[in-house]
Amino acid sequence: MYALIKTGGKQFKVAAGEKIKVEQIAADVGQEIVIDQVLAVGNGADLTIGTPLVAGATVKATVVSHGKHDKVRIFKMRRRKHYQRHGGHRQTYTELEIGAIGV
Repeated sequence: MYALIKTGGKQFKVAAGEKIKVEQIAADVGQEIVIDQVLAVGNGADLTIGTPLVAGATVKATVVSHGKHDKVRIFKMRRRKHYQRHGGHRQTYTELEIGAIGV
């Protein structure tokens, strides 16, 4: 069984037992959260698509850890104008372990 969920402005295809990294969620490590924005639920050849969400479907997940992704380097330059700017960004994430998918 798998589900399409929406969290942090992104969509993820998840199944029980998988680990995914999503945008930071305000929850403690070890805490169980319930994601109720389920766009579709599939089981083999069966597929239930929501309009826009599947009514009554939930995905339970446990927070494994919080962290930061690798640094993205930003370099701006205008040739012949003596202009250079350096910057960087590290996006924070929350790692979730998917538990039960309820319909």
